[in-house]
Amino acid sequence: MEEVQRYIAEYRDYFYLLTIVWTFLEGETFVLLAAAVAASGTIDPYKLGAAAWCGSYLGDQCWFFLGRKAGPFLLRKFPDWKHGIDMVHRWLERWDILFILTFRFIYGIRNFSSAAIGLSELSTPRFMVLNFVGAGIWAASFVGIGYLFGHAIGRLLGQYALAIELSALGIFAVAVLTILLVTRWRSRRARRLALLPTDRRS
Repeated sequence: MEEVQRYIAEYRDYFYLLTIVWTFLEGETFVLLAAAVAASGTIDPYKLGAAAWCGSYLGDQCWFFLGRKAGPFLLRKFPDWKHGIDMVHRWLERWDILFILTFRFIYGIRNFSSAAIGLSELSTPRFMVLNFVGAGIWAASFVGIGYLFGHAIGRLLGQYALAIELSALGIFAVAVLTILLVTRWRSRRARRLALLPTDRRS
């Protein structure tokens, strides 16, 4: 167990970089599990929180700019997206600041809200400031919850806690990779079917 802890400690700077990349894409569960590992003292929870804050902010900022620059084109190409975007705009008009600070916590809209906001009339500087604050709230919340969870496990299970946390992190990584591969395969299959004549689709 001590060897595992030394290994993580030696390469933990790369782990913070991985956290930035993962939260840039999406990473609630990853942050929770990483924070649980941080409770053992192997990972610095403050650096983990800063990395999650950075990745979440940059990710949603990129989606916002994508929506602002390429949104109209994408809507013409994928008209089915309009319903979800209109829903985000209604919430934005009604709650404004509160929505931008909390959309990361709302399952089902977290992935496309920033791009949808980019299609709204909200100014870029305003979104950048609110996105920065919202990313910080999100990172602090998930790191805090994960850290408390890991600390509780540590008290209950003692020397086996780190092994369990690392196993959970590994299982999660494999699960996410599997989901990404299946999603990519389905997307490619859907594109191929879309190119086939109607009578040849199965």
